[in-house]
Amino acid sequence: MQLPLVSWLSTDDILAWRDGQAVKVRDFLLDVQSLASRLPANGHVLNVCKDRYRFLVGFGASVTAGKISLLPSTRTPESIRQLHNLAPDAFCLSDHDDGIQLPRVAYADRGAGCGVTAMVNMPHIEADRVVAHVFTSGSTAAPVPHPKTWGSLAECVQAGALRLGLRDGRAHALVGTVPPQHMYGFESTALIALHGCVAMSAEQPFYPADVAAALTRIRAPRMLVTSPVHLRALLAAHVHIPPLSLVLSATAPLPRDLAQQAESHLNAPLVEIYGSTETGQIATRRTARTDVWELFPSVRLEPEPDGHVRVTGGHLAQAQVLHDVIEIVDDRRFLLHGRGADMINIAGKRSSLAHLNHQLTSIPGVQDGAFFMPDAGAGGSVARLMAFVVAPAIDPAVVRDALRERLDPAFMPRPLVFVDTLPRNATGKLPRAALSALATRAPARHLIDDDSHAD
Repeated sequence: MQLPLVSWLSTDDILAWRDGQAVKVRDFLLDVQSLASRLPANGHVLNVCKDRYRFLVGFGASVTAGKISLLPSTRTPESIRQLHNLAPDAFCLSDHDDGIQLPRVAYADRGAGCGVTAMVNMPHIEADRVVAHVFTSGSTAAPVPHPKTWGSLAECVQAGALRLGLRDGRAHALVGTVPPQHMYGFESTALIALHGCVAMSAEQPFYPADVAAALTRIRAPRMLVTSPVHLRALLAAHVHIPPLSLVLSATAPLPRDLAQQAESHLNAPLVEIYGSTETGQIATRRTARTDVWELFPSVRLEPEPDGHVRVTGGHLAQAQVLHDVIEIVDDRRFLLHGRGADMINIAGKRSSLAHLNHQLTSIPGVQDGAFFMPDAGAGGSVARLMAFVVAPAIDPAVVRDALRERLDPAFMPRPLVFVDTLPRNATGKLPRAALSALATRAPARHLIDDDSHAD
């Protein structure tokens, strides 16, 4: 079976917005056709284009030219070496000076008027063909590649668009603060333009004022696709945001109070997406109103004898075991209690890093923060729970005392390290390797090693 590169849209419909100008499906197909003719014979491509539209053109050109896109979570020299080992023929498609040590193809926009009279045909791709390797984020371990077929990607995004009510006949448009190279951004800011009837903005704004400006350059009804860390910064800035119809969030647990603040300030429903690199998106919830997640149609959860849960059906070609702690409510709903790797046990007491992080970041004046449990030391020495906090305007003792009011003494961080910023990646996640490196360096503004409540 073959599926089109773009579904549900005609060639005269708007697929994207660039600098306030509409890009129609026809123009996109011409851009794909032009770029595909310039790509080398190599079978694997690392697409690092910053411009979201150029990324999508690069992905479409790679798909139609029979290539596999590599979408790693990071682009450090070590990760590039790992990519080269996985795919020795890989080349880099880029629209900027990236410094990546791979054969490079520079993205070039199609010239004005070029191809105006050219025949435009909708490419069709075999549904079972692998078109991408998406890598895990490295939040808890080394990144792992997962193959994605064209059919599974299309079906997943279409199911998500239906769940979000985007097939209501209106021409929705979105701005994303997350990059398209990671699974959430890949599905919800790029593929959604191909299979979700949503025109995407080419921009990837970071600062709140830039987010607001980008939203003004697209037409209503507008969507904002973001993450908790970006959302928190946006609300704190108190910038004027044009009317929104929907806000999406993913990549990290979203506290209910933050979701409620967002809905009140932005006057729009906020929907949180649950998924993973392995599964893609599989469930949603209205976080401001409920803790319960609802699965996409045809997706099912099945308990495993070891306490894990596996997900089947829907767009999944095969069952996938989830690494989260899941409580099945019924055949359509579940509760999420955190990642299995996030659960910690100290002196017989259990908690999750997500819960501890929420307590830390809810302290007034704390801009960002994260708990971290290092690996056991040499000889099996006991690791000590620590926390990093960004709070430049308050006294460290205030943070320490606030944590004492919120946490069991067993989970007081020792030490509590004050830093200028946390090493978050482009989606707002904190890879474990980056936290481990930060723990080793401990570039502290203040450091409190509190043993007053030692176990």
